[in-house]
Amino acid sequence: MSKRVVYLNGKFVAEVDARVSIFDSAMTFGDMAFEMTRTFGGQPFRLRDHLDRLYASLRLLEIDCGLTIEEMEVATQETFERNRTTEADDVDWHIMHNASRGPLSFYRSVFPDGCRPTVTINCWPLITNQSAAAERYDKGVDLAIVPQLAVPAHLIDPKAKTRSRVHYQIANFQAARINGGAWPCLLDPDGFLTEGTGWNIFLVKNNTLYSPEPRNILCGVSRSVTIELAAELGIPTVETNLGRYEGLQADEIFCTSTTNCIHWARSFEGQTIGAGKPGPVYQQLLEAWIQLVGIDFVAQAKSYVARLEDWEQQQRNEGSS
Repeated sequence: MSKRVVYLNGKFVAEVDARVSIFDSAMTFGDMAFEMTRTFGGQPFRLRDHLDRLYASLRLLEIDCGLTIEEMEVATQETFERNRTTEADDVDWHIMHNASRGPLSFYRSVFPDGCRPTVTINCWPLITNQSAAAERYDKGVDLAIVPQLAVPAHLIDPKAKTRSRVHYQIANFQAARINGGAWPCLLDPDGFLTEGTGWNIFLVKNNTLYSPEPRNILCGVSRSVTIELAAELGIPTVETNLGRYEGLQADEIFCTSTTNCIHWARSFEGQTIGAGKPGPVYQQLLEAWIQLVGIDFVAQAKSYVARLEDWEQQQRNEGSS
């Protein structure tokens, strides 16, 4: 059995025993806010920014999770400290928060102690995710616009990070049919670029960054960090409507996300971007990212590749014991 533990409604339980009821609103409506933070060198990065967004999402969903943000931060640190010793010191982590309003009230007879919010905090070693990302730092990613549209703000504000995101999964399947390795880009109903399925997009033209305006996107923490770093480097950023045309005219395109930080795109809609290699603006920002977090996460990802097979075998052995 894995030695990792999960914070579940005020208690710490073994990972394998962390379960959410089938009657939970998260199961019936996707009615759950969540956040994912990563560590660098064993330290959570921008944790408070992620928690601020978690609580903003909960406010939009009208969920009182029963914890103040300060209490959530303390619980997060304790959860991480209980788990970090289960891996080598050089292994970094995901820290995942999930919060729902709990079981629906008409199932209350199943819960003699009452229907309460569901709050979980779990940690997962980045070996699996970063191993998959390692090759992309060298080879780049292919981006493709898919038929699935982004959910516009007049239906549900995409700035809230919720589990109601089946449209992302549909977009992933569509991208796989277009190009088995492509990352999907979603348009809004007006035909403008929004985001990918868990990452934000930037275009570079004439040494200026361009990002879709925030109205129909999740405003990623890594997106904000990238804009901050660009400002420090003297690279201006413009938030505006961007479409297929602007993407094809870009000198560079890159994507930002919590886990991978920043990835460059080698193609967009089947056409090579720039010289088909990492561009100068991307390279400046990548180096700035590495300096900021104090970890060469590209080298880290590559080091995890060599360890992945043995690590997964160890997980299987622990699971069968």
